Parts: sequence; structure tokens; C-alpha cells
Amino acid sequence: MQFNSVNFLCFFPIVLAVYFIIPKKLRTIWLLITSYYFYMSWNAKYATLIGGSTVITYLSALLFERFREKDNSIIKRRITMIVCIVINLGILAVFKYANFAIDSLNGILGLFNISNIHYRFNFLLPVGISFYTFQALGYMIDVYRGDVEAEKNFIRYALFVSFFPQLVAGPIERSKNLLSQMRKIEDIKVWNARRITSGAILMIWGLYMKMVIADRAAILVDNVFDNYRMYGRTELIVAIIGFSIQIYCDFGSYSMIAIGAAKIMGFELMENFNAPFMARNIRDFWSRWHISLSTWFKDYLYIPLGGNRKGKIRKSINIMIIFLVSGLWHGANWTFVIWGGIHGLYQVIGGYTQSIRKKICNAFDVNTTCFSWRFLETFVTYILFLFSLIFFRSKTIGEAMIVIKRIIFKPTQWLIFNDGLYTLGLDRTEITILLFSVLSLLIVDLIRFKLGMTIDKFLFTQNTWFEWLVIIMLLLMIITFGKYGPTFEPQQFIYFQF
Repeated sequence: MQFNSVNFLCFFPIVLAVYFIIPKKLRTIWLLITSYYFYMSWNAKYATLIGGSTVITYLSALLFERFREKDNSIIKRRITMIVCIVINLGILAVFKYANFAIDSLNGILGLFNISNIHYRFNFLLPVGISFYTFQALGYMIDVYRGDVEAEKNFIRYALFVSFFPQLVAGPIERSKNLLSQMRKIEDIKVWNARRITSGAILMIWGLYMKMVIADRAAILVDNVFDNYRMYGRTELIVAIIGFSIQIYCDFGSYSMIAIGAAKIMGFELMENFNAPFMARNIRDFWSRWHISLSTWFKDYLYIPLGGNRKGKIRKSINIMIIFLVSGLWHGANWTFVIWGGIHGLYQVIGGYTQSIRKKICNAFDVNTTCFSWRFLETFVTYILFLFSLIFFRSKTIGEAMIVIKRIIFKPTQWLIFNDGLYTLGLDRTEITILLFSVLSLLIVDLIRFKLGMTIDKFLFTQNTWFEWLVIIMLLLMIITFGKYGPTFEPQQFIYFQF
């Protein structure tokens, strides 16, 4: 069941109606039932995986507290934590990385003329497995560290792991935030007009990002990348820019809808995107892009590895480890690993050259506080991000290298002047709609960047007529220009595959 489907349009109002009508003590049970129904609508049998992860991390957390209270045995707690992590990551590895490991091993065996392994695992990747596994492990580690108390109520904890708005593609929530709110679920008011309106605005904006922008950009991007050998520099650059817009609006829209849906029910989820294309360097970019995953790796991997406490070289190694793992988390393909490695190198090189760049700016009396310099930093950061996306979007390393080669050696700049860009999957009207919608996205992100306000909070500061005008216009755009209907196959959210 996708957020941009008719099924969800029917499902969510029913969930809300029952949620606010039933006795408050039954809210947790109701949301747990609906969350599992939501997840099982994709593949019912995989509910056993999320259920198993829930049981294992729940029991592990209880054991931590028991060992702490009984004899304060660090060894017992550590062994329990290792077993829990191995089991959960083992399940993730089997379903997500088993065939990737076999293919990689076969590649190595082929170098030595050794016969390949022909066995394959024939099962689908469970939707959202990376997200709920990390969320459950984050809770377990928090309890192990003593940062939070173990949740005694299994129903409540099971809801924390499976909460349907953010179950499939995040944000990856922390127990300190979401679980603590669920403990106060009976205190949530049935009717809070401002809260419900705020959540509805976020959901509408999320649907606009997905159905009007992301799915439209996907048509051009898919057409070019599926036929990349036919195109040259201009088409490929346009496709890469289009993919940057697609992936931002696609993933950002899911997070936005999830945050909005949870808000209507009285829960505050963490922000996952904060105007990332306004970032002035790669480090700043990763503080704005997929924030829940970036902070998860920082808290549960980077800091335990030593962070920046053990010298510059060790810090660089830790950064590379984080980004290589992050790349692998995104997909079982070496292209994702390279994508992560590129971002790691960006940060390492940036760290080593920071003092040199500062000296050069001082020597040439460069004003680093003016608009032109900030714009240049933002532009360069975006270009670096675009380059990494070539590997993220390509199916193989070879394909990525051919795309790079054609960008360098296959000039086709004349397409800008002879309407050739209108033959890439979107006609003149469709591209006009896309450009207009991207402009509206830029305005909303500028408001977020300059004023620190999400679209709902900004509209609340305006006159009522303006607020409703924007809402109505967004709805009309979704209804009129959204990509859906019998002649169009709705695009699945990109991060469902991760």
C-alpha cells in the first residue's frame, strides 16, 4: 500500500476515525493492528521478519536491565547485545546481500579461472527491512547504554517498530522521541485543529512532491538512463539533474507524508530533510539529507569507532567506513558502495584542505561572507552531488563509466537550441509543468533555509485566505497534473528498495 494510492486514501481516514472514537486505552492495539495490515498489504509472510526482529530486540533490552539490576554484569550484557545485533543484521544480510555476495565472490573466482557458484536465493527483498532493523537496533543499543529504560509493554514496543507512517522508508526514529510519545498516547487530544491542519498540509505537499515533480521527472530520467548509449553530454547532464530532483522529491515526499500523517494522530516524527540543495559543503549536505540515517550512523557507528577523538588519520578512516557502509545500506551493488566512498572522500579531502583553502582566501582577500561566495559554495556542492549520482543511478560500474565518458567526449550542446530536449520523454508542456513545480519547490526550500519554517508553519503566519489559496492550488495541481490513472503506472517510492 503506497501513500499515493487509492487504497491508502481509503485506509488512512478509517484508521483515524476508529483511532479517535475507540477508548484511549485501545489506541495502541488499534495502531499496531493497522500497522501490520499496512505492512502485510505488500507481502503478508514477511510480517514474520519484522515480528521476529521486534521480539529479539524487546527481549534483549529486558535482559540488559535484568543483568544490570542483578549483578551488573557487563560481559552478559555485551554478549546479549552482540547476539542480538548478529541475528538482526544476519537476517538483513541474507535477504538483502546474499546474492550480491555470491556475485562478488564469483567475480573473484573468475579471475583465477575457478568455477562459479550457481546457487541463488530466490526471494524478494522485504519492503522497509533496512529501516525497521536499524530502528529496532537503535532502541536496543540505547537501552544497553542506559540512555533509555527498557519498554515493558510489548504491544507498545511492537508499535514503535512497526508504526505505519514511517515503517517502510523512514524517518528512522529514536526511542527517546517516538517511544516516549507512545507512552503518552492516552493524553493525545482527539481534536486539535491546528495540529490536524498542519499534518494535512505536510501530506498534501508530500503528495505534490511525489506525484507532480518526482514521478514526472522519472519519465525523462528513466528514458535517458535506459538508453544511455544513445545520448551525449547535454541529455545525460539533464537526466542527472532530473534524477537529483526526482530522488529528493521522491524520498522527501515519503518523509513529509509520514511526518504529516503521524502529526494528525498526535505524534511528532523527526525531520528527515532540511533544504539539502542549499548546503555549502558536503558535510553540511549530510546534515540536511536523510538526517535520520546520518545521525544514526553517527551515534551508533562513527562515535563508537572513535569519531574524531583519535587523531586526523583515524578520523578519516572512520569517515570512510561510515560512508562505505552507508553506500552498502542503500543497495546491494558496488555502484552504491562507490557512491558512498565518493562522499567519504569528499569529506576527507575537504577536511585536509580546509586550512589551505582558508589561507588562499586570505591571501587573495576573498570575501567569504558575501552572497557570490556562498552561491559558489552551494553550486560546487551541488555539482559534486550530481557526479556521485551517476553511480547511484547506474545499474553497473561499467554503465556509470560509459555515462561519464559520453559526458566528456560526446558534446551535444546544440540540443538546447533545436528543441531536442523535448524528445527525451517529456514534451514542451510536460517540461513546463516540471519547471514550474521545481520553482515552487525552490521557494519552499528557500523559506525553510532562510526562515527556518516548514511549509505548514509558514502558511500559519500568513492570512487565512492565502493559506487556503496555496492548499487549493496544490490540490488542483495534484489532481490535474499528478501522474496517476489507468494509462500511467504509479512510480513506487525509490527508497522502498532499500
